[in-house]
Amino acid sequence: MNKEEISQLKETVINVLKTIYDPEIPVDIWTLHLIYGVDVDEEGNVKIVMTVTAPNCPVAEVLPAEVKKRIEAIMGVKKVEVELTFDPVWDISMLSDEAKAALGLDGDYANYSPMDFLY
Repeated sequence: MNKEEISQLKETVINVLKTIYDPEIPVDIWTLHLIYGVDVDEEGNVKIVMTVTAPNCPVAEVLPAEVKKRIEAIMGVKKVEVELTFDPVWDISMLSDEAKAALGLDGDYANYSPMDFLY
Protein backbone atom coordinates (compact mmCIF):
# COMPACT_ATOMS: atom_id res chain seq x y z
CA MET A 1 0.00 0.00 0.00
CA ASN A 2 1.14 3.51 -0.70
CA LYS A 3 0.72 6.41 1.74
CA GLU A 4 -2.59 7.48 0.23
CA GLU A 5 -4.07 3.98 0.50
CA ILE A 6 -2.85 3.70 4.10
CA SER A 7 -4.44 7.06 4.89
CA GLN A 8 -7.75 6.01 3.28
CA LEU A 9 -7.77 2.70 5.14
CA LYS A 10 -7.06 4.47 8.44
CA GLU A 11 -9.93 6.86 7.75
CA THR A 12 -12.22 3.88 7.09
CA VAL A 13 -11.10 2.26 10.34
CA ILE A 14 -11.87 5.46 12.25
CA ASN A 15 -15.29 5.72 10.58
CA VAL A 16 -16.08 2.15 11.68
CA LEU A 17 -14.90 2.94 15.23
CA LYS A 18 -17.41 5.80 15.23
CA THR A 19 -20.20 3.23 14.79
CA ILE A 20 -19.23 1.18 17.86
CA TYR A 21 -20.89 2.24 21.09
CA ASP A 22 -20.02 1.55 24.68
CA PRO A 23 -23.19 -0.32 25.67
CA GLU A 24 -23.39 1.56 28.97
CA ILE A 25 -22.91 5.06 27.56
CA PRO A 26 -24.92 6.24 24.53
CA VAL A 27 -21.86 7.68 22.79
CA ASP A 28 -19.50 5.99 20.32
CA ILE A 29 -16.05 4.87 21.47
CA TRP A 30 -14.25 7.33 19.20
CA THR A 31 -16.15 10.33 20.56
CA LEU A 32 -15.65 9.06 24.11
CA HIS A 33 -11.89 9.07 23.41
CA LEU A 34 -11.58 5.41 24.33
CA ILE A 35 -9.32 4.97 21.30
CA TYR A 36 -5.77 6.07 22.07
CA GLY A 37 -4.20 5.10 18.77
CA VAL A 38 -4.85 3.68 15.30
CA ASP A 39 -1.93 2.53 13.19
CA VAL A 40 -2.11 1.01 9.72
CA ASP A 41 0.99 -0.38 8.04
CA GLU A 42 1.77 -0.84 4.34
CA GLU A 43 0.53 -4.44 4.42
CA GLY A 44 -2.92 -3.56 5.76
CA ASN A 45 -2.26 -4.61 9.34
CA VAL A 46 -4.12 -2.49 11.88
CA LYS A 47 -3.16 -1.89 15.50
CA ILE A 48 -5.61 -0.19 17.82
CA VAL A 49 -4.75 0.92 21.33
CA MET A 50 -7.85 1.50 23.39
CA THR A 51 -9.20 1.67 26.89
CA VAL A 52 -12.54 1.36 28.62
CA THR A 53 -14.14 3.79 31.04
CA ALA A 54 -12.97 1.87 34.13
CA PRO A 55 -10.69 -1.13 34.74
CA ASN A 56 -13.60 -3.08 36.24
CA CYS A 57 -15.90 -2.12 33.36
CA PRO A 58 -18.25 -5.00 32.52
CA VAL A 59 -17.41 -4.71 28.82
CA ALA A 60 -13.61 -4.73 29.26
CA GLU A 61 -13.40 -8.07 27.45
CA VAL A 62 -16.35 -7.73 25.10
CA LEU A 63 -15.68 -4.28 23.66
CA PRO A 64 -12.11 -4.92 22.39
CA ALA A 65 -13.34 -8.18 20.82
CA GLU A 66 -16.12 -6.29 19.03
CA VAL A 67 -13.63 -3.69 17.82
CA LYS A 68 -11.38 -6.44 16.44
CA LYS A 69 -14.26 -8.20 14.70
CA ARG A 70 -15.63 -5.01 13.13
CA ILE A 71 -12.22 -3.83 11.90
CA GLU A 72 -11.35 -7.28 10.51
CA ALA A 73 -14.44 -6.99 8.29
CA ILE A 74 -13.06 -3.95 6.45
CA MET A 75 -11.86 -4.69 2.93
CA GLY A 76 -8.10 -4.30 2.73
CA VAL A 77 -7.43 -5.11 6.39
CA LYS A 78 -5.17 -8.14 6.76
CA LYS A 79 -4.67 -8.49 10.51
CA VAL A 80 -6.00 -6.61 13.53
CA GLU A 81 -4.37 -6.26 16.92
CA VAL A 82 -6.34 -4.57 19.69
CA GLU A 83 -4.36 -3.60 22.77
CA LEU A 84 -6.33 -2.73 25.90
CA THR A 85 -4.50 -0.28 28.14
CA PHE A 86 -5.20 1.72 31.25
CA ASP A 87 -2.30 4.10 30.75
CA PRO A 88 -3.49 6.74 30.93
CA VAL A 89 -6.59 5.81 32.88
CA TRP A 90 -9.65 7.22 31.13
CA ASP A 91 -11.56 9.92 32.97
CA ILE A 92 -14.39 12.31 32.29
CA SER A 93 -12.04 15.14 31.32
CA MET A 94 -11.15 13.16 28.17
CA LEU A 95 -14.67 13.50 26.77
CA SER A 96 -14.97 15.50 23.58
CA ASP A 97 -17.31 18.48 23.54
CA GLU A 98 -19.64 16.39 21.37
CA ALA A 99 -19.71 13.62 23.99
CA LYS A 100 -20.31 16.11 26.80
CA ALA A 101 -23.27 17.55 24.91
CA ALA A 102 -24.67 14.07 24.17
CA LEU A 103 -24.43 13.16 27.84
CA GLY A 104 -25.96 16.44 28.98
CA LEU A 105 -22.92 17.54 30.95
CA ASP A 106 -23.00 21.21 31.82
CA GLY A 107 -19.25 21.70 31.69
CA ASP A 108 -18.72 21.09 35.41
CA TYR A 109 -17.66 17.50 34.94
CA ALA A 110 -14.94 17.45 37.58
CA ASN A 111 -17.42 16.01 40.06
CA TYR A 112 -18.39 13.08 37.81
CA SER A 113 -16.80 9.66 37.71
CA PRO A 114 -17.16 6.90 35.07
CA MET A 115 -19.53 5.11 37.44
CA ASP A 116 -22.00 8.01 37.09
CA PHE A 117 -22.66 6.89 33.52
CA LEU A 118 -23.48 3.26 34.17
CA TYR A 119 -27.11 2.33 33.74
